Amino acid sequence: MEEEIENKPQNGSILISEPYLGDPNFERTVVLICSHVEDEGTFGLVLNRMSNLKLSDVVDIYNDQFEAELGIGGPVQYNTLHYVHQLASLPQAVQLSDNIYWGGDFESLRQMIAAGEVTTDDIRFFLGYSGWTPGQLQEEIDKNVWIVNNNATDKLFNLDADTLWRGILRQMGGKYKVLSNYPVDPRLN
Repeated sequence: MEEEIENKPQNGSILISEPYLGDPNFERTVVLICSHVEDEGTFGLVLNRMSNLKLSDVVDIYNDQFEAELGIGGPVQYNTLHYVHQLASLPQAVQLSDNIYWGGDFESLRQMIAAGEVTTDDIRFFLGYSGWTPGQLQEEIDKNVWIVNNNATDKLFNLDADTLWRGILRQMGGKYKVLSNYPVDPRLN
């Protein structure tokens, strides 16, 4: 059964790149929309591009047992750190869906990590972000660059980064399941 897909992005939407996108920054990516304001633009994080770094490589976290990997949130400002999580108690976090939050007070987060109150299953960290100017994202959606899914945030912490793109498309069913099998290089098919 194919999921109903609404074409309008909103906070908490998932963007799934079309398989033939051709942009190496976004090829076969899944992006979580953290902020979408029509006249201000859109801020998102690529969820399935990993770096070779750990959180402890870029900030002091005061807990040697906490080995969080860093993702690449997008091609903008690699010197910034962002995070999405399932920590409802983190002050100043922005709720994106039932159990997904973005950001929050970093010092409080560091204290929670140091106290062992946070596991790597609860949170994902990213360097950089993805951004669109006002109207740019909707224009790309209208040109079939992105598939918008407003019902997939529950899958974000259940699927591995390596299989997230394919897994979400498969779970959407129908024509999206077919897209999930699209070869990386169709010339080799």
